[in-house]
Amino acid sequence: MATVVAAAFLEIEFTKLPGRSRKNGNRFLFPFFCGILRMFRQWKEAYTGMAKTMGIGIQNFEKVITNHCFYVDKSYFIREWWENQDEVTLITRPRRFGKTLNMSMLERFFSLEYKEQGQVFEGLSIWEDEKYQRLQGTCPVIALSFADVKEATFHETRKKICQLLKMTCDKYGFLLEGTVLSESEKEDFRRISMDMGNSEASLSLKMLSVYLSRYYGKKVIILLDEYDTPIQEAYIHGYWDELANFIRSLFNSTFKTNPGLDRAVMTGITRVSKESIFSDLNNLEVVTATSGKYETAFGFTRQEVRAALEEYGLSDQEEHVKAWFDGFTFGRSSDIYNPWSIINYLDKKVLSTYWANTSSNHLAGKLIREGNPDIKEAMEELLKGNSLFREIDEQIVFSQLEHNEAAIWSLFVAGGYLKVKGHGVDAESGKEEYELSLTNKEVRIMFEKMIRDWFGQSAREYNGFIKAMLLGDLKAMNGYMNRIALTTFSYFDTGNRPSGAEPERFYHGFVLGLMVELADRYVITSNRESGFGRYDVMLKPRSVQDNAVILEFKVHDPEDEKDLRDTVKAALKQIEAKNYKAALMAEGIRENRIRNYGFAFEGKKVLIGDKF
Repeated sequence: MATVVAAAFLEIEFTKLPGRSRKNGNRFLFPFFCGILRMFRQWKEAYTGMAKTMGIGIQNFEKVITNHCFYVDKSYFIREWWENQDEVTLITRPRRFGKTLNMSMLERFFSLEYKEQGQVFEGLSIWEDEKYQRLQGTCPVIALSFADVKEATFHETRKKICQLLKMTCDKYGFLLEGTVLSESEKEDFRRISMDMGNSEASLSLKMLSVYLSRYYGKKVIILLDEYDTPIQEAYIHGYWDELANFIRSLFNSTFKTNPGLDRAVMTGITRVSKESIFSDLNNLEVVTATSGKYETAFGFTRQEVRAALEEYGLSDQEEHVKAWFDGFTFGRSSDIYNPWSIINYLDKKVLSTYWANTSSNHLAGKLIREGNPDIKEAMEELLKGNSLFREIDEQIVFSQLEHNEAAIWSLFVAGGYLKVKGHGVDAESGKEEYELSLTNKEVRIMFEKMIRDWFGQSAREYNGFIKAMLLGDLKAMNGYMNRIALTTFSYFDTGNRPSGAEPERFYHGFVLGLMVELADRYVITSNRESGFGRYDVMLKPRSVQDNAVILEFKVHDPEDEKDLRDTVKAALKQIEAKNYKAALMAEGIRENRIRNYGFAFEGKKVLIGDKF
C-alpha cells in the first residue's frame, strides 16, 4: 500500500517540475526523475494488478512510454533498419498500423535533440545492445508528415505543403546565427515561406540537409511520414497531374541529389509508381505488403495479441478477436492483426469496426461504385466469402485506376481491404496470379455498410422496394424502383461520360445492395453467360416461409422491342427458356413458391413485370 501511495505522490510531484525538457537546464535531472517515475509505476502495477492504460490515438513514442501506456515493443525495427543500410526506404502499410509511432520512435532514438536521453528505451529490446545505446541521440534528423494534407484543390495542397516545409525549416532558425552559413545562404534560407516558388520549395529540404550536415559535421536522416496522403487526395479531387509534377521535383531534390543526406525513411499506404513520382530515384528500397523486410515491425503478431488478451483477462475471446481483426499478411508473416482495432477492443471490450471507421474509405468506395461490372461482380464473390485470382501490380499508377483492374486490386491489397492468401503462375497464360479475399470480418462489415450508403439518398425507397418485392406488390415495386433509379443512377457513373452511358454500373451496384440487405434471409446467386445481355439473379430462401425470387435485367433494344413492355416480355421469356426455376425446384422449392420478375431499363426509366 505504501508503494502505491508513494508512486501516486511521485507522479503528482513530477508534473510540477519546472521545465520538463533538457532545453530548460534540467538535462540531467529530467532523465533521473523519468527513471525513478517509471520504476514506481512498475511497482504500482505489480502491487495493484492494474493493466496499462490504452492511450488511444497517441502517436508520439515518448508520450506512450513516459505515460506508461500499453505498448508492444517494436524497437527491434531500429536495429533492422539501421543495419540494412538502405539509403532511401519506402515502407507501405495500411492506415493505423503503427507507421507514425515507429517514425516517432526513429526520431526519438537517433535525433541529436535527445542526446543522452535514451532512458525511454530502457526495458525495450534495442537497449539490450550497448552498441545502440552509444548510437542513440547522435544524428541530425529532419522529420515531417503529410498526414494532414487533405485539400480539395492543387492550390491549397501546394500552399499547405509549403507551410509544412517552412515550419520544418523554422525549427532550425539557429542556422542563421554565426558564420556556418554565408550571407547569401542565409538569404536563401529566409526565402523559404508559404508563398515561395516551385524552385525554392523543391530545394528547401535539400538546402536544410546541407546546412545541418555542415553545422553538425554529420549527414542527416530524413523521415517523411504519410507521403502519399496528398497524392490520393489529388486523384480523388482531380488534380493529379499538377501535384505529381510538384512532388516529383521535391522528392528528386530531397532524396536523390542531396549531398547532405545520409539515410531516409518514407511511409505511406500505397507504392506510387516510380514513373509518376519517383523518376530517377534509383536509390529507393521499396518495402510493400509482399516484401520480406520489416514483416512484423508494423501490426501485432498472433503471439503479441494472445499476450495482450491474457494481460487484460480476455483470453477466452481469442477466436472472436481473430475472426474480426486478423488476416493481414506481410511478406511471409501471416496472422498479422490490425493494432488500432486491438487497442480499442482491449480498452472497450466490445468487438466493432474500429479500424474501418477511422477513415471515410472514400477512394475504395469510389473505385467499386464507379467501376465496371467486372469490379462489382468480383465484390459479389468476395462478399460471399469466396476468393479472387487476379494479377496485381504493387506500383500504383493513379491515372490507370479507372481502366486497369490490376491497379485497383493492388490498391485494395495495399490499403488492407484484401489479403493475399497465396500466389502462383497460371499454367496456360504464364501470368502470376494472387489469391485474394476480404481481410477479415471487420472489412466485410465495412464494405456492407459502404454499399448500403450508396443508396443513402433513396434509402427509404430502396427498403420499400425490397419489402414490396418480398410481398409480391408489383405496383409498389415499379414506383420505388423508378425513384431509386432517378436518384442514384448517375451516382454509379464515373463522371467522365453522360449519365446512363453505362447503365450496367447501376444494375450491378443494385444487386450488391440486394446481397447486403437480404443475406440473412436469402442465398443470392448470379449467373452471367453472355455479358450484359443476360443478367440473372436468383434469391433462394433460407426459410420455408419465404418465396424464391428470380430477377432478369434487360436494357431496352429499340431495334427489336417497341417499348419497355416488350423488353419486360423478353426478360421473362428468357427466364422460361433457360428454365432457371429448375435449380430451385431441385432443392425442393415448389413452382408456386417461385416468383419471376423481368426488369426493363431505358435510361433512368424502369418497368418491372411478372408475367407475359
